[in-house]
Amino acid sequence: MAVGGFAVDGGNVDGLGGRITLSVVITCFVAATCGLIFGYDIGISGGVTTMAPFLKKFFPSVLRKAAEAKTNMYCMYDSQVLTAFTSSLYIAGLASSLLASRLTAAFGRRNIMVVGGCTFLAGAAINGGAANIAMLILGRILLGLGVGFTNQATPVYLSEMAPPKWRGAFNTGFQFFIGIGVVSANCINYGTAKISWGWRLSLGLAVAPAAIMTLGALLIFDTPASLVERGRLTQAKQALLRVRGRDTNIEPELAELIRSSEIARAAKEEPFVTIFERQYRPHLVMSIAIPFFQQLTGINIIAFYAPVLFQSVGFGSDSALIAAIILGLVNLGSIVVSTSVVDRFGRRFLFIEGGVQMFLCQVAVASVLAATTGTSGTERISKGYSILVLVLMCIYAAGFGWSWGPLSWLIPSEIFPMKIRPTGQSISVAVNFAVTFVLSQTFLTMLCHFKYGAFLFYASWIALMTIFVVLFLPETKGIPLDSMNVVWERHWYWQRFVNKESY
Repeated sequence: MAVGGFAVDGGNVDGLGGRITLSVVITCFVAATCGLIFGYDIGISGGVTTMAPFLKKFFPSVLRKAAEAKTNMYCMYDSQVLTAFTSSLYIAGLASSLLASRLTAAFGRRNIMVVGGCTFLAGAAINGGAANIAMLILGRILLGLGVGFTNQATPVYLSEMAPPKWRGAFNTGFQFFIGIGVVSANCINYGTAKISWGWRLSLGLAVAPAAIMTLGALLIFDTPASLVERGRLTQAKQALLRVRGRDTNIEPELAELIRSSEIARAAKEEPFVTIFERQYRPHLVMSIAIPFFQQLTGINIIAFYAPVLFQSVGFGSDSALIAAIILGLVNLGSIVVSTSVVDRFGRRFLFIEGGVQMFLCQVAVASVLAATTGTSGTERISKGYSILVLVLMCIYAAGFGWSWGPLSWLIPSEIFPMKIRPTGQSISVAVNFAVTFVLSQTFLTMLCHFKYGAFLFYASWIALMTIFVVLFLPETKGIPLDSMNVVWERHWYWQRFVNKESY
C-alpha cells in the first residue's frame, strides 16, 4: 500500500476483513439512495433557471438582460438574486451538517438519514407550490437542512457497515446515486421545459427521491458501531451477524468496536475540541482539504449551471439540456468504473489520474473558448466548437466521476477514530457546503468577468490539489476503520503528529 512516497502492507489488518454478504449489499444499496436527493437538487436547479416561465415569474431582470442584442455571452445569466436561489440551500446545509454531528452520535446514523429525507420532502413540496421568492427560498432552506443531515450521516453509515476490504466500492454507491439524481433531474427538466408550469413539476418532483430514500432508510438497521456507541451491545452483535454472515466469527470486530467506544467514553471530551488536538492534525487537515478541493475542481458549479453554460457557448435551449444529460450520463458511468477499481488500485491512484485528466480538459476548454469567442465574449461560437467543448467537458466529468467525486465522500468517512468520526464528517460536509455556497454565489459573476479564464482558475486549483494528494494523502484501502492510525504513523510527514514520542 502506498503511503505518501512509501509502501505499507495494508490488507486484512487484525483479521477484520469480513466478507460480502447479501445483507450488507442490500443494506448499503438502500442507504446509498440517500444520494438521490442531493443529486436531484444539483441537476434540477440549473435546468429550472433556464426556463423562461420560471425566470419571468421570479427573475424577470435575467430575461431582459438575455433579450439585449449584444449581450456578452459570459454575462447573460449574471444575477445575484438568481444565484441566491441556488446557493441558499448550502448555507442551510452547512448549519444542519454541523448539528448532525451530535444528532448522529446520540440517535444513530439511520435515524438522521430519515430526518433528512422528511425535511427535504417538505422543502420540495413548498418549492413546487411557490408563489413568490420568499416561498422559493424557504423551500431551498428546508432542502438544505435535509441534504445536510443525509450527507453527514450516509457516508459514515456506508463506511461503518461495509467490509474493510470492499469499503471503497460500497461507499462509492453514495456518489453513484448522486449521479442518478443529477441525470434524472436533467431528463425531467428536458421533458418539462416546454410546459408553462414545467418548473413547478421539476421542483415538486423532488418529493419522489425524498420519499424513496426515506422509506428505504426506515427499512434498514443502524450500524454496529453506532449501536455500540449508544450502548446497545445486543443489537450491535445481531447487526454484525447479519452483515458479516452467521458463520463468521464477529467477536474480534465487536471487541474492537467496544474498545474504541470505551476509549471515547473515558476521554469525556467535547469532540469539537478533541479533533483539534495535535494527534488528530492529519485527520483535521484531510476533513477540510478534501471537500475544499473537491468543490474547486469546479464540478458542482458546472453541474448546477450546465444548461446555462452550454446555452452560453452556443447550444440552443433544448440542446443545452440534452448536453447536460450527456454530461450526467458520462459522470454516472465513470462512477461505476471507480466502484470496480477503487479497492484494487487504491484511492491515491484514482485521485492522481483523475486530477491530471481534469486539469488537461479545463485548459483545453479555456483554449477553445479563447480562440473562438475572443476576450469580449460577444462573438458566437460555431456548432462544431460547441460540440468540442461538450466532448472536453465529458472527459473532464469522467475524470471527476472516478476520482474526486466518490473519493471525497469516502476519505473523510473512513479516516477518523470512532470518538470523533461524526464530528470529522460534519466538518467535512460543512466545508463542502461553505465552499459550494461561495462558488455558486460567485460563479456566474466570475464567468462574466473572467470569461474563459474561469476554466483556467479551476485548472490551477486542480493542479494544486493533485500535488497535495501526491505528497500528503496516505493510501487507506483495505484498512479496518479502527486500525486506520497505522497509515498516519508510517507516513513520511504525518508521523510527527500522531506518534506521541515525536512531541
